[in-house]
Amino acid sequence: MNKRNIVTLLTDFGDYYPGVMKGVILKYSPEAEIIDITHSVEPQNIHQGAFLLLNSYKHFPPSIHVAVVDPGVGTERDAVIVECDEHIFIAPDNGVIYPACEEAGTKNIWRIREESIVEYSIAISKTFHGRDVFAPATACYLNGIVEKIAERKRKLQKIDIFDYSVNNREAKCRVLFIDRFGNAVTNLRKEVIEDINPKAFYMCGQKFPLVKSYSDVGKGERLSIIGSFGTLELSLREGDVSKSMKISSGWLNLEFD
Repeated sequence: MNKRNIVTLLTDFGDYYPGVMKGVILKYSPEAEIIDITHSVEPQNIHQGAFLLLNSYKHFPPSIHVAVVDPGVGTERDAVIVECDEHIFIAPDNGVIYPACEEAGTKNIWRIREESIVEYSIAISKTFHGRDVFAPATACYLNGIVEKIAERKRKLQKIDIFDYSVNNREAKCRVLFIDRFGNAVTNLRKEVIEDINPKAFYMCGQKFPLVKSYSDVGKGERLSIIGSFGTLELSLREGDVSKSMKISSGWLNLEFD
């Protein structure tokens, strides 16, 4: 199979909706190989979607990545196709693909014309552009007819998912993702942590010693660690720190020593 036939999907849709998207892609491009990254992005959480996409696309061979986290669905926001050095990204132009495209090396940006894409949709709804815009656009790209349904665009909407700050002995960072195990994944990068060289982080007076592995603390004890995303994570060994400490996505203030 041609590597360009690989299509990944990342959405906040949960069940049902992704299956319909797959049906539309396969209807017009039956040779596509569709792989789910996740459909469990928190609803409308663009920063989380962007973070997960940035950390997943690079593990694939050259592919088409469709990312739909779209609180502006039905508005005037653009729908785009972005050609990078090796990968293609198809998404609403709301920042969800910007960090990945910036890293992957943006070459060409296309704005999808709804009046043209409608030929490949039963109708374009105001609530399900995953089915009515992004899935048919993916099939059109696979079929080599992007110029038929899109026009050139100059730039993408930007977002900064690494907008943390470190001052004195305090860090303000975002919790971008709570994983299946209840670990709180932040946007505080490894190189920043190595630069400040803390022994521990503190949240609400509770200590999270910085360790190299979970086994460095006892079962049920708190810890902080540089996780697989290359950022700081707050964890509870063999437990769920998000529940025990009531941590959710959003801003987090930490102290460190």
